[in-house]
Order: sequence, then structure tokens, then C-alpha cells
Amino acid sequence: MKTYHWGIIGCGKVTEVKSGPAYQKTEGFELTAVMRRDAEKAEDYAKRHNVPKFYSDADQLINNPEIDAIYIATPPDTHTFYALKVAKAGKICCIEKPMAPTHHDCLTINAAFKAKNLPLFVAYYRRSLPRFDKIKSWIDADSIGEIRHINWILTKPANAIDTSKAYNWRTDAKIAPAGYFDDLASHGLDLFAYLLGDISKAIGIATNQQGLYSAKDAVTANWLHHSGITGTGSWNFGTEKREDNVEIFGSKGKIKFSVFNEQPIVLENGEKHKSLVIEHPKNIQLYHVQNIKKHLESEFIHPSTGETAAKTAWVMDQILKAD
Repeated sequence: MKTYHWGIIGCGKVTEVKSGPAYQKTEGFELTAVMRRDAEKAEDYAKRHNVPKFYSDADQLINNPEIDAIYIATPPDTHTFYALKVAKAGKICCIEKPMAPTHHDCLTINAAFKAKNLPLFVAYYRRSLPRFDKIKSWIDADSIGEIRHINWILTKPANAIDTSKAYNWRTDAKIAPAGYFDDLASHGLDLFAYLLGDISKAIGIATNQQGLYSAKDAVTANWLHHSGITGTGSWNFGTEKREDNVEIFGSKGKIKFSVFNEQPIVLENGEKHKSLVIEHPKNIQLYHVQNIKKHLESEFIHPSTGETAAKTAWVMDQILKAD
């Protein structure tokens, strides 16, 4: 069995538990090198996670002949820059979500990897999580009849970093024009396309209600799936408390779940009421990474690729188009 040697560009917070260890736990994968612009932080990460090599220069990692594949985990405004370098080097790649700030950037990245016939994945890992696969199985089994509509409401109070006016790249309009919407809503919209099919139309309204940062902090949207299913969403990042509620309405019942919270998934069909708790793995990207290995070994077609992620970016662009 071939061993794939991975490198990470941007070994920050997301790689500590969510993703980095998943590359070490997947059979046939080895995490060989990490990179961070701060050399001391890169060295610290490498020592704590038993990674053999570390760099403060991305080019050194990308061009290391020992490295077969690279996971880009930097802020989204640098994804295109690094992805094109990885494609030029002829290496397999996984990009953290969102894939890039715009749909156009996603198309540019996809074209570069397609030209080299290189596998490209994006870390929309919810497409690989058991709790959402269970929901998909309910939908595919016609458990609530014909799907009519999906609605998602996501709210949360302002973070302390935002109320203190300290710098946060997630709310910097130059990096994430719609702030937490870019970071969080992309997960749900991508998941909904996985569950219900691609989205063909989308419109939205975005505004800044709190004035705490330069990005938008309140977004509403309507969309239409190719199948005719309608969708609505509201994301507000300045409310009293956190709520994360999704409802899928069918001709015979309803499915309720959360995109981020590990609350039960619920199936309601007439008098029947089924509630299941399906826990996430400690390293939440584990199944996503394991599926990359299966894809590379031609055992499985990965559900989250550059092509699917570009479609999600298009939806996000359409929602924010008026602004």
C-alpha cells in the first residue's frame, strides 16, 4: 500500500484537533511537514504533534520532493495563491473551506489542477460525517415524502474579540466580506447541496447592524435547488443567544437538525417520531480525510472536491451579489 506524505501550510488553531491529527490517524497517510510564517510557532506545533519537519517558508514545503500532498489551512484570502503553487508543483491538495473568496477564484484553482490531472479536495467535512449521512439516508428513503422546503436559522452573540474591537481576520471585509457568514454559512449551504442537490438560484440581503467590524454581520437569503426545492436562511451574529436550527419540510413529514451543534437529529412522519444522537469523532475531519485516502486508492468518490466547493462559492456570491 502506498504511503502518502502530507504537509500542512498554515498550522494554526483549526489544525490542532479538528484536522491535523486526522492525517496522522489515517492508514497510509503520514504528516511529514508543517509550515507557519512564525518559525517558532511552526517548530512548536511540529514538536507537540511529532511532525518530522517544519518550515516558515511555504515554497520550501511545497517543493520538498518527499511531500506528495498538501493541506492548505490558511485564511481564505491566500488559498488561491498557495493552491496555484501546489498545482504547479504537481501535488495532491486539500484546501480548507471556504475554498476561495470568490467563485471566480475557485474556477481558477480548479482549472490549474485539472490541467495537471491532480486530485483536489476541499474541507467541507460535513459531507463525510455519519450524522449527516443518516439524514441523507432518510431523504433518499422517502421518509418524509417529496421534499418541499428547507429553512436554516443561525444566530449567536458577538464574540468578545469583536466587542473589544481587537483584530479578527474572520471579520475583516478584505479577507471575509461577509464575516462569519463566509466562515459558517458556507458549511450549511454546501451540506444542503449534498443532501438535496445543487442550488440553481440564490438571492440575498446583507448588512452590518452592529458596526463592530468591517464585514457584514447579518444576512438573509432565498434559494432554489435544481429539483424545485425552495430554501430560506437567516444568519445574524449579534443576537442574545446562539441558535442553530434546520428544518426540512416534506409532503409526509419533517426532519430537524443542527449544522454545528451536536443535538439529536429528528425525523417526524405522521405519528412517528425518531430522535438519534450520532456523535462526531474527536478529530472532526477524520472521516473526510479517510475518504481522501479511499478516493486516491480508487475505492470511493470523495463527496467534497474542488468542483463541488466551487458550486458552494457560486451560491455565496449570488447571496452577496447585491452588496
